[in-house]
Amino acid sequence: MSLLSAVAGGLVTDAAFPDRGWWPAAFVGVALLLCALRRDDARWGALVGLAWGLAFFLPHLYWANEATDTVPWLALSVMEACFVAALGAGWVWARRWPWLRGRPAAQGVAFAVLFVAAEQARTEVPFGGFPWGRLAFSQAGSPLGRAAWLGGEVLVSLLVALVGSLLAVAAAALWRTRGRAARVRRALPALAAAAVLVAAPLLVPLDDRAQAGTLEVGAVQGDVAEPGLGSFANRAEVLNNHLDGTLALLDQVEPGELDVVLWPENGSDLDPQEVPDVAAAIDDAAREVGAPVLVGAQEYPATGGRYNVALLWEPGVGVVDRYAKQHPAPFGEYMPMRSFLRLFSAQVDRVTIDMIPGTGTGVVELDADRLGRTVPLGVVICFEVAYEELVRDAVTSGAEVLVVPTNNASFGYTAESTQQLAMSRLRAVTTGRATVQVSTVGVSGVIAPDGEVLQSTGLFTADQLVASLPLRTDLTPAVRAGAAPAVVVGVLAVALLAVGVVAGVRERRGRAAGSGARTVDGEQG
Repeated sequence: MSLLSAVAGGLVTDAAFPDRGWWPAAFVGVALLLCALRRDDARWGALVGLAWGLAFFLPHLYWANEATDTVPWLALSVMEACFVAALGAGWVWARRWPWLRGRPAAQGVAFAVLFVAAEQARTEVPFGGFPWGRLAFSQAGSPLGRAAWLGGEVLVSLLVALVGSLLAVAAAALWRTRGRAARVRRALPALAAAAVLVAAPLLVPLDDRAQAGTLEVGAVQGDVAEPGLGSFANRAEVLNNHLDGTLALLDQVEPGELDVVLWPENGSDLDPQEVPDVAAAIDDAAREVGAPVLVGAQEYPATGGRYNVALLWEPGVGVVDRYAKQHPAPFGEYMPMRSFLRLFSAQVDRVTIDMIPGTGTGVVELDADRLGRTVPLGVVICFEVAYEELVRDAVTSGAEVLVVPTNNASFGYTAESTQQLAMSRLRAVTTGRATVQVSTVGVSGVIAPDGEVLQSTGLFTADQLVASLPLRTDLTPAVRAGAAPAVVVGVLAVALLAVGVVAGVRERRGRAAGSGARTVDGEQG
């Protein structure tokens, strides 16, 4: 029953995320995991955690199977599930602290801390971590999502885990207490506390007003001819789609009305800095629309490797600023342990040239003539939106809006793009910045600083978005806090584990000593 509960919990938790987006399901999923971790056996706890993790990550990351093959998808899911297995074992040790016994509410808080610490661990390791599937990303449309303004993804995940833990406490009270009235009395405080936690973030004062003027932007979703791995097979096809989409903006605006046109990651499948006819075509489009274009492209330096870049193209001038992706995706954009992994799957050689990490912060300086000043654009490319510190660094470096260029063509009609849009929504709230996610194939969207999606596109359609974005300069409490919430959770988790392990060892020694004393007494008798 414990394993079945764990599997059910993982599946239910996945339903909290896009595309379904049933955000209360995350509470139930966490509650089922905690209920399943009843046995005082660390190895069994690890097995229960692994079952929950596989049930969650296999469907949640199914887009990896669409983009690569079965083996990479399974490997990634198993790797992420191992962190939940570690959580299961760690919880068994932590709750051996005598003070936690008989205090269900305290146990709920302790479990929530350990859950978020496990999330944070897999966000950072291995290979720079993989944050996909954090509980916080399921709450972009819930009241709890507003708490990101205060403490970012760590606080939101902590609240989700705590609400789930309180539901488990209430369920245990209902199960173990005799008498209907007594059951209600025992369960009601936990349920009331959970309800308060869910509703409390509605009091967070999110502000979406402009503080430094507005930025008029156009976003181009050019689309591709064929979803999947062959989407970039024809030379310049994707480039031409985005050139056509840029000119199509003139159906909505007059030349010169836009401050910048935003293209997605790989919006140009050829580097305009190296191919003259591509440079001329982009410059012509920029002149026609009367605005600079933020072009997604790839650079191939003479020293080897490649950079994933966003190039700010000024009409008549060329590239005036650039950002190179700082956090290339392991196994997708570069291949660690290539020779070893080739033993298991030939898919490793799909990445023929490893991507090199950029070194600069994600800020592109836009010279906005209409505003008479330079506007710093915060830019994070594709999966980088999952890494809160990269977005935070851009904002602390002066970014007044956020741009998330992404290429989702390889993931077909899976939920990958909508999962990413949920992350962009959470980043908007965390930073208090209007955000534009612009994709080659969708989903693209314009997001207000309070996380509301103002405009969005469908998958695998050619489309354009025009929006007036409020420019904001204030730093939210979450941005000011920096990495502090993650550090606090990590320290608390280590302390809980240390105290629990020490208490468990002492308890075992006490039992062993008692058993030895009884044996001696028996022999003397």
